[in-house]
Amino acid sequence: MSGQSITDRITAAQHSVTGSAITKTVCKSTTHEIMGPKKKHLDYLIQCTNEMNVNIPQLADTLFERAINTSWVVVFKSLTATHHLMVYGNERFIQYLASRNTLFNLSNFLDKSGLQGYDMSTFIRRYSRYLNEKAVSYRQVAFDFTKVKRGSDGVMRTMNTEKLLKTIPIIQNQMDVLLDFNVNANELTNGVINAAFMLLFKDAIRLFAAYNEGIINLLEKYFDMKKVQCKEGLDIYKKFLTRMTRISEFLKVAEQVGIDRGDIPDLSQAPSSLLDALEQHLASLEGKKVKDSTAASRASTLSNAVSSLANTGISFTRVDEREKLAALEEEQSRLRALKEQRLLELQKNPSAATTDSTPISTVGGTIHSAPAIDLFSTPNVLGGLLKPTVTCSPSQDMGMTLNGQQAHKLVSNDLDSSLANLVGNLGIGNGTAKNDLHWSQPGEKKLTGGNNWQPKTAPSTTWNPAAMVGKHPKGDQLGMNDFLAWLSSIVLRAQHSFLKVVARHQLLVAKTENMVAIFSVCVTVSGCNCVHLVCDVDE
Repeated sequence: MSGQSITDRITAAQHSVTGSAITKTVCKSTTHEIMGPKKKHLDYLIQCTNEMNVNIPQLADTLFERAINTSWVVVFKSLTATHHLMVYGNERFIQYLASRNTLFNLSNFLDKSGLQGYDMSTFIRRYSRYLNEKAVSYRQVAFDFTKVKRGSDGVMRTMNTEKLLKTIPIIQNQMDVLLDFNVNANELTNGVINAAFMLLFKDAIRLFAAYNEGIINLLEKYFDMKKVQCKEGLDIYKKFLTRMTRISEFLKVAEQVGIDRGDIPDLSQAPSSLLDALEQHLASLEGKKVKDSTAASRASTLSNAVSSLANTGISFTRVDEREKLAALEEEQSRLRALKEQRLLELQKNPSAATTDSTPISTVGGTIHSAPAIDLFSTPNVLGGLLKPTVTCSPSQDMGMTLNGQQAHKLVSNDLDSSLANLVGNLGIGNGTAKNDLHWSQPGEKKLTGGNNWQPKTAPSTTWNPAAMVGKHPKGDQLGMNDFLAWLSSIVLRAQHSFLKVVARHQLLVAKTENMVAIFSVCVTVSGCNCVHLVCDVDE
């Protein structure tokens, strides 16, 4: 049994019907199961925060709606999911939370359904206070203390004195609310509160690291401050010592519940002589009598204190690096698992590697792809005589001819055959016979040019370019004038018959003239080419 209640299943089904994947995932991550939110649901929500087309306010409002549930499990898990997105999600999410006036109003939350509900309600109220304070801190400084750059050139180490004195109290307030969670090892009894504690533990480490670097910067500038600034700085340092004791207790609880000792940083206490030196410097600025102390002794004390605090910072850095390495190893293991799964799928179903629509075949280790078909190409109505080149695929090498001639030939060996092919290719429809075009050929007068040549009379003939491929009755003795006269008579008859057909079908006159003009231009151009060709041959 998964442990999900009927309400959880019905809610998920409702969102499945409405098509809201984000809302459905939020509901699945905040079910009534007494366990932390599932990683796959949290990863999906993190990915949603990185998508620009996702409505961040809607995502946050959905989490807020789940936080007003009466069950402590649902409320606690909604707080944990929200905290997870604030830490690992896109910065847009925490920016939106910081822009709201109120987040979680759970100061009076109490689940009376059972004894465990009473116990967990206390931690829910504390946890909600910390999330509210985390959003308020971001609103005040415009960045998250747990994500700032650290080191000698970090944000807190390079901050000026005035801004530093205003920023450190904000860190102190957030640290106080976090440590107020105040949980013992024997109270971490279920997966829900354990998930929340792990997030608080990571926040505590990073927050205290920023706090520690702020104190180092404060101490380095303390002896150059004004009296008022020194007074504020001394008060900040005293509070820092108190919080260092509390964070040590918090880390002990983490060690007791099973967190690896390598993930817990070592805290180094500053020497007690530093506090005395700070107090004496402030007293001297106020005009009080103090013990005589040389500049060398003060510098030595300050150097020792900064060195011990810097060691603490190095310890925090090592913890961060170890966490990053663990995250990288986890990601690499997931990638390896996905790769192995994919290889198994390909071994079981090799055909899944390629699609049916891909015209690619592998024969003998060589990839052969089918030739691409040009859907926008237009046929050449002038035939092979005027074609510069002809490219055809291997599958089209056999059987592709133009009126009995090979397609790749530019000029046939027989001049008369070439001229006949040219005349045949002038046909409308690119050489295909039209059953609806019948030409009536009345008797015509004998035209000049062409000896003893008479057109054959027939009641009706179908204009087929292939039928026009032939020789004049005089054979090869046809002269130039006779040939041009013969060609002109064919064109005139074709124009006359074409006009009769168009008129018979009641086409527009303008369209008819355009088509005839186009036809005449083609014939003229072709005729000119024929004349040049014949002249070249005669010469």
